Formats: sequence, C-alpha cells, structure tokens
Amino acid sequence: MEPILLYGFPSGSSMGLVAALEWLGRPYRLCRVDMLGEMREPSYGRINPRHETPVLITDAGEPLTETMAIATWLEARDEERRISFPPLSREADRMHQLMAFINTGFTGAFSPLWAILEMEDADPVVQTTLRDFGHRAVIERHDKLEGMIGQRPFLVGERPSLADAILVGVARWLDVHEVADRERWPKLSALRARLEGDPAVIHATRLENGEPSPGTGALLGHVPLAEVIERFGR
Repeated sequence: MEPILLYGFPSGSSMGLVAALEWLGRPYRLCRVDMLGEMREPSYGRINPRHETPVLITDAGEPLTETMAIATWLEARDEERRISFPPLSREADRMHQLMAFINTGFTGAFSPLWAILEMEDADPVVQTTLRDFGHRAVIERHDKLEGMIGQRPFLVGERPSLADAILVGVARWLDVHEVADRERWPKLSALRARLEGDPAVIHATRLENGEPSPGTGALLGHVPLAEVIERFGR
C-alpha cells in the first residue's frame, strides 16, 4: 500500500511533510485532520495516544509518529536523493543538524504562544507573561537560525531538502502569532519566500486550506480519518 500522511490544520507544522512527499515523487495518500476538533477526540488516540499530528501510516500499515521519525523514514526511501543527501556526506550531516534545531528549539519556542490560544478563561497576567516569554524565545531562536543560514538558495544546497520541509510549516507561525516583522531576518525571509513560491509548498498549502490541488500526480487522494482509525488504529 501507499503511505498515508495525517496532516493537521490550521497552520500545522506537518504541511512541510506534504511538500516533502511531493518533492519525493512517490505515490502517497493524505488524511486531513482538524487539530481543534477531530484530533482531540478519544478515537484519535488509537492512531496517536498523544493526540498530535503528523502521523504516517507506513506502507506496512503501521502508524509512525513524530516529525523526525517520519522524516527519517522518508530519507531512507529517497533512493534518488531528491529530498536528502548521500549518507555520511557533509550535506547529510548539515541537513540533520538543521532538522534537529528546527524541530526542537525553534519549534518549541512557540509553545507559550500556542498555549495562550488553547486557554479558556485564562488569567490576563498569565497570558501576558506567556506572551512576553514566547516572543523573546521566538526572536532569540530566529536570531540563531539566521546565523546558521549560508549563501545557498536553500538550507543545505541548491534544492529544497527535508530540512526545508520541516522549516516551512513552522516558520509561518511568526506571522500567525504576530511576533515580529519577518524582514528583521533577511536571509530567513528570503528563504521563506523561495519556499512559499515552490509548487510543492503551494500544493501543500492549498490542501491544508481545503482547496483542490492535483500536484505532480503522486498524490492518490485523501482517506477519511474515520477510515484510517478503523483500519490502522490500535
């Protein structure tokens, strides 16, 4: 069977993995998950007990969670090195380094800001504290990533890789939470512009918004969440 990626909306980090599947060019299916509703239902816990996206149903029918684990699964099957680099190469090491930074400190810096949105009747003082802390953390992590970006068009070279895929779904959170003007980080802003104009990223964004998008033809369609849970849930 083809792998099925469960990706979240609105503004899920998993959008970049949809783009990665397009870049990879191998047949795949998708399952669009409402993170504010469906993902919180008890039945979703049969797919991921932590009630998070993304989840990949592998070609063996096994649910695989966590962004880095899914990226590693894709890398191992990238025989033509469309989204990765030869093992033991300098480029592979740099890609892994950037993926790890983006998926940990960079992504985690937004946690206080997401917490505010999920609160019900929160104390205004608590909200203000979280917002100030979150803004400082996001700016500091953007400063660090700006310093890590080189002179190549993308994070590791002349074409997008898994590192760029992990970045593109998260980098837009700067705008979602209105932390700062993206132009404050010119290299990162230019990279975001290149990625946002990429056909695979445009395809992934349209799907996330519930709009039709044929992509390259590798996407074989969407599978309803209820069917995924029934077939592959534990």
